Amino acid sequence: MKRLIIVSNRLPFTITQNSENIGFKPSSGGLVSALSPYLEKANANNIFNCIWVGWPGSTINSEQQPHVTEHAMKQHSAFPIFLSEEEMDGFYHGFCNRTIWPLFHYFPSYAEYRESDWVTYQAVNQKFCDTLTDLLKPDDTVWIHDYQLLLLPQMLRKIFPSLRIGFFLHIPFPSYEIFRLLPFTWRKGLLEGMLGADLVGFHTQDYTQYFLRSVFRTLGLDHHLGKIQVGDQLRKADTFPIGIDYEYFSQASQTELVEQKVQKHWKRFEGQKIIFSVDRLDYSKGILNRLSGYEHFLESRPEWKGKIVFVLCVVPSRVDVPQYQKMKQGLDETVGKINGKFGQVDWVPILYSFRSLERDELMALYAAGDVALITPLRDGMNLVAKEYLACRKNGTGVLILSEMAGAARELGEALLVNPNHVGEIAETLSVALTMPQAEQIRRNRLMQERLLRFNSDWWARSFLSTLDLIKESQGRLATRYLGKHWVSKLGDSFRKANRRLLLLDYDGTLVPFADLPELAYPDKDLLSLITNLVALEKTTVYLISGRDHKTLSEWFEGIPLNIIAEHGAWIRDSRREWKTAKPMLADWKPHLKSIIEGYVDRLPGSFMEEKDYGLAWHFRGADAELGNERAKELMHDLISFTANYDVQVLEGKKVVEIRNSGINKGASAMQAVAEESPDFILAIGDDQTDEDMFRALPRQSATVRVGWPFSNARFTLHDWKEVRETLRELL
Repeated sequence: MKRLIIVSNRLPFTITQNSENIGFKPSSGGLVSALSPYLEKANANNIFNCIWVGWPGSTINSEQQPHVTEHAMKQHSAFPIFLSEEEMDGFYHGFCNRTIWPLFHYFPSYAEYRESDWVTYQAVNQKFCDTLTDLLKPDDTVWIHDYQLLLLPQMLRKIFPSLRIGFFLHIPFPSYEIFRLLPFTWRKGLLEGMLGADLVGFHTQDYTQYFLRSVFRTLGLDHHLGKIQVGDQLRKADTFPIGIDYEYFSQASQTELVEQKVQKHWKRFEGQKIIFSVDRLDYSKGILNRLSGYEHFLESRPEWKGKIVFVLCVVPSRVDVPQYQKMKQGLDETVGKINGKFGQVDWVPILYSFRSLERDELMALYAAGDVALITPLRDGMNLVAKEYLACRKNGTGVLILSEMAGAARELGEALLVNPNHVGEIAETLSVALTMPQAEQIRRNRLMQERLLRFNSDWWARSFLSTLDLIKESQGRLATRYLGKHWVSKLGDSFRKANRRLLLLDYDGTLVPFADLPELAYPDKDLLSLITNLVALEKTTVYLISGRDHKTLSEWFEGIPLNIIAEHGAWIRDSRREWKTAKPMLADWKPHLKSIIEGYVDRLPGSFMEEKDYGLAWHFRGADAELGNERAKELMHDLISFTANYDVQVLEGKKVVEIRNSGINKGASAMQAVAEESPDFILAIGDDQTDEDMFRALPRQSATVRVGWPFSNARFTLHDWKEVRETLRELL
């Protein structure tokens, strides 16, 4: 049976210690709750044998570690990684919670940038990697979780190149403007670490897009529908909103114990509507803003005094961190102020508790509360909102949810609020408290049906099945890669052929790209290679390029090479006589030059290239992201403006071109095929303009796309160096 290795900072149990004994207490975290239903089914159906790897939640001395490891493997199918106090201080309390947590939750003023924390973070990720190295087998699936282990996927990838690795981030991924506040080497390292995984998952589409943008801006790697080419490997970033075990919460909330607690709440607050919230003590949860909104509600709507109660449950968290201590002090003072300001002898506006809740207490609160006030300032998902809905068996109740929570993308029927706006919170409370029951049920049933379908089991299955698909795609792409085996077969076919035709693109295919077109001139090695290819018997070589014909003439002067320039506008045979492919006009050029010149002015580093029958706007030397945006705008403007002209607009690599209609590499290639009647065809190109050629050529042709795997070509190569090596093999 295959193995699924779950890797997270914490194991599904926590160690408790006293002076004599070590105890093991099951964890109740969101990840454990989400994965447990799937793992139980997977084990029962012999799909996976799961092993969980992580920290056991306490510092264990070396003498006790064997006992903990033995218990973890036998009772929990878990493998503990032991960390020292120093490691935990720099890793978890340090880089994780002093740097990543505040920054990724949009609290940059709270973030600290300590080099020592970064070094420890790297070391602990490496410690996880070393442990896994001894544990893993080649056919294992490894699923790594959350911000504590962002570097781990790439560390494992270096040791296990073919390993099936997934990574899921459970907190928000910030916009690039926030992410770039990290030092460059750190953010580069974090992104490269995440891209060691075959599949990188996020809760919302926003987080996925922010990640892809940061990858592009930091690493220069673009994507195609979330797929990223990293070296010779395919990676994918996608969205998988985590669910809950809906049926468990729905059924457990109906137990006799929970029902008794619900009745106690109703009896205690008889005649009052119950507003509640449950949060971990954290500045990202917006608890103080929520209290200010409640205070504003009591001030602006005095008729509700004595008729409502706010049950505020705050779970202790990181109580030794100064920021959290300060927040706790402010929370205590604010609750006291509101109760003192509005409270009466027989009524307390806020019932406040600062402690952890047992599961039955929590579900009783879900089932009893008339209004759930869930308003984090920023939250990766927020499962409390989903759990509340699952416990509302009769469909009543109102969910007020922050639009900054990931869950808001799925729960659009909730009353969404901006958690920073005190007045909006107060107004929404008024709407919630007066909402008719029929409307409550209508909204909740829609959300409940959605949560039932997209539960935690669906989340896990969806992620792992997508991971399987990515590995299959990698396998298909690997078979398309023109490695030594295929190059050898290609050489055999080439040598056996009676008539051979080579169609070779220039920029990015035979030479690397340059910031300025004139700098990409052929070197001595390329000139020698082309000369030798042209000299072969029974072989016709075409250079088929978008460059202007005058430049190509100068660069390949003296070589009897067939050249197709400007994507087919000009054709030169081996006798070096140029002719146009068809009668063409260039009267449209003056009208479009002014448009392109405007974009040159708007984007520093871009420039216009004028050809006999075409214009090109290059932006390789400009800011990459802004260049892409301007290219889209220019394409739109040109397509609109050229509706009545016999021209076409196309986008290449860092270039937008306008040329006469009917002129493309596909038509030119087919003309060469008709003239030569070859029984062997090799066509190599690197950008979108070459796709016309790949589509047009006969199916048995050896078509090769350089650098980008999503193509009509039969094969792929990594770069121009491999193109030259392949051509040398033909010699």
